[in-house]
Amino acid sequence: MLTFIGLGLYDEKDITVKGFDAVKKADAVYAEFYTSNLIGTSIEKIEKFYGKKLIILSREEVELEPVWLSRAIKENVVFLSGGDAMVATTHIDLRLRAKDLGIESAIIHAPSIYSAVSGLSGLQNYRFGKSTTIPFPYTRNEKTIISEAPYDTIKMNRKNDLHTIVFLDIDREKGFMDIRKAVSLLLEMEERRGEGVLVNALAIGIARAGSPSPVVHSDYLEKIKEYDFGGPLHTLLIPASLHFIEAEALVKLCGAPPDILI
Repeated sequence: MLTFIGLGLYDEKDITVKGFDAVKKADAVYAEFYTSNLIGTSIEKIEKFYGKKLIILSREEVELEPVWLSRAIKENVVFLSGGDAMVATTHIDLRLRAKDLGIESAIIHAPSIYSAVSGLSGLQNYRFGKSTTIPFPYTRNEKTIISEAPYDTIKMNRKNDLHTIVFLDIDREKGFMDIRKAVSLLLEMEERRGEGVLVNALAIGIARAGSPSPVVHSDYLEKIKEYDFGGPLHTLLIPASLHFIEAEALVKLCGAPPDILI
């Protein structure tokens, strides 16, 4: 048996009671933290709270050579990841691999950033389009490469009058991208493309969703990059047109400029 268990957003206590019980009964507990990270805890705290030793998997061990899956043929194995268990397509691939090996699988869900951003910002959840991720720039042949895929996704969503969740890169060497860096990259894309997608665009920044004191702030892109959101994890939202309730929520709950109510 292979059970995928979401760990929630912030610390070791975000797991559901059902998920906690499944971990306690497992013969082996595997986990990955490269797609998301529980910034409010540590591996040691998680192991102490669950009473289990965690086997931490690298990206390669999850995506390329998941040889550990074979243990679930005869043992009760759980696989832990931040947020909800099936948000990353990589994990769906694992479930398909398990199916091919004749392994029964199950999912135990947990809080996800996809639902958290709606509650924290006041944006209506059914109005979100495709999400995107801003990766750190990289160097190829002595030239700095900045992916413009996020710009294209925001452009498509705004054309369809849909909000965009913009995730920020987590890199083993470069660390956690913050909102200031992300906005600078978006504005650089706008300057290069010149299509006006992000000109005078409103944004909402969210930091440490799921923690006792999340930070949520809204302003125009050029100004929001100067706001101090504190430590990671950061998420950025680029809204489309606003329903009057959404606009009121952004002003009253997120400090957005009052002129968006006009």
